[in-house]
Amino acid sequence: MESEFDIIKHYFTRPATNALLGVGDDAALIAYKTSTELAISTDTLVVDQHFFADTDPCQLGHKVLAVNLSDMAAMGAIPRWLTLAITLPKDEPQGRSTWLQAFSHSFFALADRYQVELIGGNTTSGPLNICVQIIGEVAKNKALKRSNAQPNDDIWISGQLGNAALALAHLKQQLILSHGALEVCLPALHTPTARVELGQCLIDLAHSAIDVSDGLLADLGHILSSSNLAAVIQLETIPHSWVWNHYASHPQALEWLLSGGDDYELCFTAPETRRNEIQALSRELAIPLTRIGKMLQGKGLSIVNSAGTVIEHTKKGYDHFLS
Repeated sequence: MESEFDIIKHYFTRPATNALLGVGDDAALIAYKTSTELAISTDTLVVDQHFFADTDPCQLGHKVLAVNLSDMAAMGAIPRWLTLAITLPKDEPQGRSTWLQAFSHSFFALADRYQVELIGGNTTSGPLNICVQIIGEVAKNKALKRSNAQPNDDIWISGQLGNAALALAHLKQQLILSHGALEVCLPALHTPTARVELGQCLIDLAHSAIDVSDGLLADLGHILSSSNLAAVIQLETIPHSWVWNHYASHPQALEWLLSGGDDYELCFTAPETRRNEIQALSRELAIPLTRIGKMLQGKGLSIVNSAGTVIEHTKKGYDHFLS
């Protein structure tokens, strides 16, 4: 049976590259540049709360890093270093090596794509629990913040919303998706794409940004609260796939679109004068960027349809203690 230190050595130890000292000592060492600021974020994924116990470890290895990369994207930061704390079941030694091999392979595949380096962490035993802390760099005073939205800013969304929520509804047997629909929705849930390049390109273009992890209404609501502003969004402009269209009459359709979460798209605000540049950026990165509303003076978020009718929707998004 592999010990804690065997697991670290066999699956998570690599030579230090961007760090002065990485895995294998009491602490990592990284060099700090005075012209930059460090962006630091932590996410914890817990079995049976954030993922099912039988989730493919290859998909899980991707997702635990992708959700952290998404936080860097929302700040416009370049991801550089990360730590990993993983709690593994003590009573499953037979399949542990296979699980760890698949998990670490996909984890490092995504890390290598963005040249982000694992520099430390911890392993212990207990219910499966994975915590990643990520550290990125952003030019001094350039980070995208939730608190910097301005009145009359356009509100934009990258990609599509609702696919991950539809996949989760299928897995919970709340609806049955066809094979073609699953091919669209399951990757959004299991292997989301962090909009890292987009976030960096929004520096000096957008005023504020946030990643949509808990649902559009909840996350846009954080921008409104932090910026002390109101907003109106047009329901029909919110980007979604043909799968959501198919289920648009379902009683939970609006919830999946507006509050489902797990989208990891960027919601950002920018001046009207930057519309042409944002549309050009959309073409350059091959990422759909859709204008869905407007920031306003005041408080509150209104959702209106094409007829101008206000849509009432009480569920704002996912909450770890209320959902």
